[in-house]
Amino acid sequence: MARICTLSEAIEENVRDGDTLAMEGFTHLIPYAAGHEIIRQGRRELFLVRMTPDLIYDQLIGVGAARGMKFSWGGNPGVGSLHRFRDAVENQWPRPLEIEEHSHAAMANAYEAGAANLPFAMLRGYIGADLAKVNRNIKSVTCPFTGEVLAAVPSIRPDVSVIHAQKADRKGNVLIEGIAGVQKEAVLAARRSVVTVEEIVDELNPPSPNAVILPTWAISAVVHVPGGAFPSYAHGYYPRSNAFYIAWDKIARDRDSFAAWIKDNVLASTPGDFSRHLTKHAAA
Repeated sequence: MARICTLSEAIEENVRDGDTLAMEGFTHLIPYAAGHEIIRQGRRELFLVRMTPDLIYDQLIGVGAARGMKFSWGGNPGVGSLHRFRDAVENQWPRPLEIEEHSHAAMANAYEAGAANLPFAMLRGYIGADLAKVNRNIKSVTCPFTGEVLAAVPSIRPDVSVIHAQKADRKGNVLIEGIAGVQKEAVLAARRSVVTVEEIVDELNPPSPNAVILPTWAISAVVHVPGGAFPSYAHGYYPRSNAFYIAWDKIARDRDSFAAWIKDNVLASTPGDFSRHLTKHAAA
């Protein structure tokens, strides 16, 4: 059963040095508040997993929390490069970073295989692609029934997965609406999971046909963090801050400006500070 607790407690109990950590959320519901708490608690030697690593992983890499990353696309969406990610790969600053690149399809299938407790995922993919030449974890298998050769990748089984969602009830069941991405699979594939939510309610009453309900027994901790997905958006609550993504390019391009931003906006902040973004956008 999920424990409803503070973000500090949830991260302290579930995210450990050396963990394989997945933080998912596709376009919206990206768990920024949880990522900041991981930085504040000084976690190290994390192996990051994410289909589309963007600003939150740029921040974790930039503070030296990550030893490696498995991903399918990495960048500042609509803007350009992740400069802290590039600095780690190109210059080993603040430390070397092991990388394992896949396609979106392979990552999604690998999460699904992990959720099903299977050792690997199969897909019709990588045909004519060169990733297999540089990624030893892209193999092939032959179908015993048809003889078709298929791509195979290891399943993703994180030590801990962290996501953001719209609602949880008081028993710890969680509601996700809008673009679901692989949040469900990431939680079901993980040994432990933390879910931050916009609100905790008495009844979920999912209002949309594409709503996803994650049961309390699949979740380790639920945390009330209004605005916790900023600067990404939370469907039905607040929009994406395009201005922040643009501003991040300049902030992250320079090591000193990045360090100053982390000091002022992460280390000297609290999860409650994210509610300012919710109030501002709600009033806009």
